[in-house]
Amino acid sequence: MLQKVVQDAIDEQVSSGREVAVQVAVYRDGELIVDAVAGPATSSTLFYTWSMGKAMTATLVHRLVSRGALGYSTPIAEVWPEFGARDKSGVTLRHVLQHTAGVPGIGATTTVADVCDWDLICRRIADSELWWEPGTQVGYHAYTFGYILGEVCRRASGKPLGTLLREEIGDPLGVADDLWFGMPASEQHRLAPLVDPPPPPGMSFELPPDSPMARASSLELWPTAALGNRPDVLAADIPAGGKMNARAIARLYASLIGEVDGVRLLSPGTIEAIQADTFAGTDQVFGNPARFGLGFALSRLGDENSDALAWGGMGGTFGYADPSTGIAFAYCKNLQTMDFENATEIINLVNG
Repeated sequence: MLQKVVQDAIDEQVSSGREVAVQVAVYRDGELIVDAVAGPATSSTLFYTWSMGKAMTATLVHRLVSRGALGYSTPIAEVWPEFGARDKSGVTLRHVLQHTAGVPGIGATTTVADVCDWDLICRRIADSELWWEPGTQVGYHAYTFGYILGEVCRRASGKPLGTLLREEIGDPLGVADDLWFGMPASEQHRLAPLVDPPPPPGMSFELPPDSPMARASSLELWPTAALGNRPDVLAADIPAGGKMNARAIARLYASLIGEVDGVRLLSPGTIEAIQADTFAGTDQVFGNPARFGLGFALSRLGDENSDALAWGGMGGTFGYADPSTGIAFAYCKNLQTMDFENATEIINLVNG
């Protein structure tokens, strides 16, 4: 039975010291078939999973597009006029969803307090200059993906992003208390504290000041336990990241590719568009090969040729939906490792 196989595997990950607390949830054809947890957590515990939250942001955008509030070719400046400054009037919603907008950075001097200030960051992004001509290069928009799309959603709907998340995703799926951008202080006790592993002996991490990664954001904003456990960060709407548990985000992914208890969030036509409207190339920020559809990375750990809709988060978390198999998967954890080996191990078990 897959539940036992996965449970045994994550128990071993924890007992061996490779992980501290882990959740795994798997849906197949809209049915929850795995709900496993190991370490000091329950299935209801929440984790700050960093960029796994981009799945929530992208889903909100697609739902607004499906209702005609936005279009993939809509210029961002049409909804957010200030964004058009410094020759950015040609940036479209499609460019942002595919990480080809040419606006990947929030600035090397940006502080933690800054990223907790929505209006401040949006003003800075609106006043920023292009790194490349939109649609010609790809580069991971680690923070700006969320702020740009979040501000567009806010202006198009007239509602704060947290309200949209609850109304468009949380309430329909019955997981409104398990998916968050900004998390009230009264709910933060539900989070498993993030844990940093000890650094390898003699290792130090520095970036040349002129490197793309250093230009994009400061090391102060590098995802670490110290950053992710801060109450102000947890309370802030940072829609390139999210707080969640595995059951809730797997349920979201399952509802993208099929019905879950009668609820389907995106149409088959939207899923086809996400997979077909792609951009691939060398990432201009991180230097790795990258392939993005509309709002999702198109790949799966263990199968780079997959067209699964996916997002991983710093620290080794991962979630995806694969229309070809009907599987929706989530792996949440709190030990901030720099790889996805443990998530890949479980995904390989799930896919047999």
